[in-house]
Amino acid sequence: MDSESDKPVGNAPEWSVSDLSGALKRTLEDAFGFVRVRGEISGYRGPVGSGHVYFSLKDANAKIDAVIWKGVFGRLKTRPQEGLEVIATGKITTFAGKSSYQIIIDSLEPAGIGALMALLEERRRRLGAEGLFAPERKQLIPYLPRVIGVVTSPTGAVIRDILHRLEDRFPRHVLVWPVRVQGETSAAEVAAAIAGFNALPEGGRIPRPDVIIVARGGGSLEDLMGFNEEVVVRAAAASLIPLVSAVGHETDVTLIDHAADLRAPTPTGAAEKVVPVRAELMATLADLSRRQAGAMRRLSDRRRSDLRALARALPGPEAVLSAPRQRLDLAATRLAPALARNARAHEQQLGVAARRLIDQSPRSRLARLKAEIAGYGRVLAQARMAALAAERRRIAEARRRLDELGERSRRLFASALSARADKPEQLIAKALRAFAQQVARGRASLDARSSLLASLGPDAVLARGYALVRDEAGALVRGTGQARPGQALSVQVSDGRFGVLVAGGGETPPRPARPLRRENPTARQGDLF
Repeated sequence: MDSESDKPVGNAPEWSVSDLSGALKRTLEDAFGFVRVRGEISGYRGPVGSGHVYFSLKDANAKIDAVIWKGVFGRLKTRPQEGLEVIATGKITTFAGKSSYQIIIDSLEPAGIGALMALLEERRRRLGAEGLFAPERKQLIPYLPRVIGVVTSPTGAVIRDILHRLEDRFPRHVLVWPVRVQGETSAAEVAAAIAGFNALPEGGRIPRPDVIIVARGGGSLEDLMGFNEEVVVRAAAASLIPLVSAVGHETDVTLIDHAADLRAPTPTGAAEKVVPVRAELMATLADLSRRQAGAMRRLSDRRRSDLRALARALPGPEAVLSAPRQRLDLAATRLAPALARNARAHEQQLGVAARRLIDQSPRSRLARLKAEIAGYGRVLAQARMAALAAERRRIAEARRRLDELGERSRRLFASALSARADKPEQLIAKALRAFAQQVARGRASLDARSSLLASLGPDAVLARGYALVRDEAGALVRGTGQARPGQALSVQVSDGRFGVLVAGGGETPPRPARPLRRENPTARQGDLF
């Protein structure tokens, strides 16, 4: 029973979802392979991340989805806008993922002149809101440009009319940038030409234009649509070179006319607006030259008459020079006393400066420094004498204490020996060791103090090569000023003394000094100080 109930009922074929969607797609594409649909754009949001465009076409009763692929969108002459009525050309197909049908658009055009005018009006309002048509952005056209750039077709009558008009009025150097003035690529070429003229460097191999003329002959609204494109309007507004728009006839108005710095009714009118008439300019210049020459002659005559009148009113040379002469004589009489007073004042200032210089001279400062050094030497000698005396006293005190310590140690040894008669050998050995250690410490301290005394004493100084010089009275000679020629002096070195004779001018050289008897250097240690 169950197997029979699972069998299909009827003769209808069984389709899968994919097969059915594919059959519908083929049927729809075969029946409507290429269509033109008129409708209003709805739900337009611009290209998505992939670059494709999705929106809908609708009328009063129906709506159909529309798709423009990325490659087609870049070639469209008319760009889709929300609410714009257009005629779309493409093919009908289905999208299986949503079970819907749609039109793949290949071309797009406005639906009639009314729609095109509405598109231009909306674009004009939008660009005007950005300030591209503001009067304050307009630049002044140069009165007499050296180079004129023309953006137009090189084969049409427009360029011939412009060149002929310029030749009649005022011949100028003309640069032509050839472009297409009609068709899908015309807008991009015109915008590139305007930007190219602005990119030319000043003083380059190709001269940079002083003014640009964008020109085209008359035509229908569709023919002039290239000059209504946003890219052309923005290029004209961004031009740093003054730009003249001469597109169509006088009744034709395009968006580039609003962005240009000057609008000409025709290409010939543009040539008339950018250059003056040379003959009229030369006539005006000649008239101005004549008027200038006459004005200069009249000015010269008037200035000459004024000079004569002023010359008659001027005083004579004697009257002009009398007062300065008297002032000069008075100044001459006052000059000599003033110079004498000035000399005396400067002499006094010089004397004060000389006295100051004497006080600050190197000799005076050297004498003061010598006196200070001598005082420091005396203080140092007294300090060394006091230090040696104190050290001698400390050494004597140390010897006395050492003797007392030895005497005390002998007494302690004797008392300990008497108190411990049962262990005389151990006590004797211990006492001898303690006595030997005490004697060693005392001897080390005495040697250290003796070494310090020897280093501070005069023997150490003399051993380093120094000498003590004394006169006949035994006083130390501390400078050359204390010695006189022929004077006998005594010189003490580390190992003894010897006599010398001070040499003087014109005297016989001194006899060789005989060695004196050697004395104990430590006998008169105070002589160094």
